[in-house]
Amino acid sequence: MADVRDHEIGVEQQHLDRAYRRLVEKIDEAEFLMRDAAQLGHVGTPGALAERDAQVFRAGIHLNRLNNEFEDFLFGRIDLLAGKDGKKGPDGAFTSVEPAEDAIRPDDTADIAETLHIGRIGVLDADYAPLVIDWRAPAAAPFYRSTPVAPGRVVRRRVIRSKGRRVLGVEDDLMRPELTARLDGERLPVVGDGALMAALGQARSHSMRDIVASIQAEQDLVIRAPAASVTLVEGGPGTGKTAVALHRAAYLLYQDRRRYAGGILIVSPTPLLVAYTEGVLPSLGEEGQVAIRAVGSLADEAAGPAGATEYDAPAVARVKGSARMLNVLRRAARGALEIPVTPPAPEPDAEEEAGQLSLGLTAPARTPTRLRVVAFGRRVELEAPALEAVRRSALSGTAPVNLLRPRARKLLLDALWERSGGGNRHTDPELAAELRSGFDEDITSEDSFTAFLDAWWPELTPRRVLAVMADERRLARWSRRTLNQGEARRVARSLRRLDPETGAGPLSVHDVALLDELHAILGAPARPRRKPRDYDPLDELTGLEELMPRREESRRERAERLAEERTEYTHVIVDEAQDLTPMQWRMIGRRGRHATWTVVGDPAQSSWPDPDEAAEARDEALGNRPRRRFTLTVNYRNPSEVADLASRVLALAMPGSEPPRAVRSTGIEPHFAVVPEGGSLGATVRAEAERLLGRVEGTVGVVVAMNRRAEAARWLDGLGDRVVALGSLEAKGLEYDATLVATPAEIAEESVAGLRVLYVALTRATQQLTVVSGERDDPDGHGVPDLLRD
Repeated sequence: MADVRDHEIGVEQQHLDRAYRRLVEKIDEAEFLMRDAAQLGHVGTPGALAERDAQVFRAGIHLNRLNNEFEDFLFGRIDLLAGKDGKKGPDGAFTSVEPAEDAIRPDDTADIAETLHIGRIGVLDADYAPLVIDWRAPAAAPFYRSTPVAPGRVVRRRVIRSKGRRVLGVEDDLMRPELTARLDGERLPVVGDGALMAALGQARSHSMRDIVASIQAEQDLVIRAPAASVTLVEGGPGTGKTAVALHRAAYLLYQDRRRYAGGILIVSPTPLLVAYTEGVLPSLGEEGQVAIRAVGSLADEAAGPAGATEYDAPAVARVKGSARMLNVLRRAARGALEIPVTPPAPEPDAEEEAGQLSLGLTAPARTPTRLRVVAFGRRVELEAPALEAVRRSALSGTAPVNLLRPRARKLLLDALWERSGGGNRHTDPELAAELRSGFDEDITSEDSFTAFLDAWWPELTPRRVLAVMADERRLARWSRRTLNQGEARRVARSLRRLDPETGAGPLSVHDVALLDELHAILGAPARPRRKPRDYDPLDELTGLEELMPRREESRRERAERLAEERTEYTHVIVDEAQDLTPMQWRMIGRRGRHATWTVVGDPAQSSWPDPDEAAEARDEALGNRPRRRFTLTVNYRNPSEVADLASRVLALAMPGSEPPRAVRSTGIEPHFAVVPEGGSLGATVRAEAERLLGRVEGTVGVVVAMNRRAEAARWLDGLGDRVVALGSLEAKGLEYDATLVATPAEIAEESVAGLRVLYVALTRATQQLTVVSGERDDPDGHGVPDLLRD
């Protein structure tokens, strides 16, 4: 399989190289036209000048587009049967949608008559034959609209993943798996899940073909379901939930691009699954329309570009993910106002001599406790009790904490005005109002008043609040009657990795949802507008600056800007939804308040220990939109030998649950190995991983308990890129040709939901499964651990 994948990547690389050579030629042509137009200006006649201007304008637009779309522009390919007619469109591709009557022979063989590559711009060769079809062109429509139930002329749809000028990977979908198709006389090669579907579809048994049809039919129903509500999809391991969700994104965006131009958000549980997702779903033509994010990188401003990759201990994660944290965060946001963030001010006596305000800061560890001003020739003071009363009154408002600062500022001025007796100086309303206006202006014009306000009501950031929650005594006070002492202590200690002043430092996946909640609680000041991008000043010397199109932002630049600016989406797709915590549901819900939704998951694979609490948060995020429910029932990933073993754990994790039907058998039973007496787990895992590398051509995933992730990576060091070490929570949604699960008891015991997490680990293999038992697994004489015995 690896050889087939490498060969197909090479085939696509050759085509991409050819397209790039043609793009370079087109850029040279556009630049030649620009130079030629400049020569026309020397003629001096009005006609020549007008022709020059028009030519420069057209060539400039063409050159800008070629330069802006030059990188990463190719993303797909479709292989088509012969069509009913021979009509060609303006891009050189045949326009027929349905295959010719004789395109498929009676023995279910066929020849590929046409291959189209799909990209962000169209590229024709020197003979005007299409090298790349623009995704907007009618000929590209089957790439998005074809399904196994309604394939049209499409036999194979391929997603091409590239970076720059290099093809990184390909992934195929078969629209007609029952066919034996040939391309240039050779059997059509298939990579990825499409290869498995091809094997199923071409099986000799009629029952196998019936199963393939049922897979296609139930998935197609989900892909084409109306989007005006919430589509809920459940299905066990290997039923294609992720693939269905991704194809649904492509289908919806193509069907109603104007409606979904506001953006589609796809949320995945882990960065590893995001990387897999990005390989399956290409960018759909318009930059910024599809955002694929891991839960730990959903709040980019808080988590940073790479997102959060740390995992809290299960006991800590359970508290951070709970909806109880909402009240804790609200109290912490207000309590953090009392934590000083600025250095102490000058000595009060020196300030008074200069006629300035006193901040009352006596030590760096204290907040301002006194405000002094000089008004009407005498000193006016607000002591700590008065300041506390002002703070309480300001916080009684409903606006976010940072946005209450203007209210606090006004209340301070009101208190100072009342203390000064200014209200009694005039009985005339106009004179009193004028005096008050002058009083406010005099006080607020002093830099020291602003300094006091900055220290007494600082602008808080989510990271800053999270960092001050690392103080156990503070957090215990803020979480009273919400968390018990042990829970508060564990959460506080987990936050000590953050800098106490700035909040800088690594975040856990669960911290990101807390930071996003704090962002909503605190509010954010308006960002300054970006300055317009500069253009080359030499353009002004040509006399053509009004005709020359200014440099437009590139595809990458526009995608980054849209991703940064967008806070809400028109459609939200949640993958592996059963793992989301209540706080994560709140985070995602804020991004889809006016969206339609597709939610896919499997309760039997949930790693969250309180599904009822999560369901309540999910329903709050989805609102009162009507629901459509679908269930996927066919497991086409795992052979029956692997699925049967995993079902033993499912019976323990969720008694009464029905596993999906496995549709194939390899005849290879799971292999069991035991750490020998006096031996090491690492050596045994490495030896078994080497054995699996020799038995499969593709990838091997080694799944361990979360606290062994780094250790397992060292065990496998030097074995190559085909083997990868995974923590139990990282394996969700992924698949490998072979899987090795180390010490099942450790995975089952690491959390309340450990048995469900173990069920996930056991269902990642498409071919072979190995289980390595340690002493805690209590293996029998055949090496079968206690949890996996009948």
